[in-house]
Amino acid sequence: MVRKDRLLARARNNPRGVRFSDLLALVESLEFTFLRQDGSHRQYRHPTAATAYLNLQPDKNGMAKPKQVRQLLAMVDRHGFDRTEDEG
Repeated sequence: MVRKDRLLARARNNPRGVRFSDLLALVESLEFTFLRQDGSHRQYRHPTAATAYLNLQPDKNGMAKPKQVRQLLAMVDRHGFDRTEDEG
């Protein structure tokens, strides 16, 4: 839980400074399901929201693309994926 919160905070603070591997860890910690991979494109969707679909690929420098980080953050805000079950 702490790692997810820290990754979310870092992504919100600086979408350009997120490593692609950290973005994938964040997506998986938010319970997105890996669908398939075609080349470098990885596709994920969230089981509880039909519109929560991500197509991710790394930038040439191994970092996450800022547009895709912002897309994930918008989904988190819209659907509340960052909330835990305890918060009710």
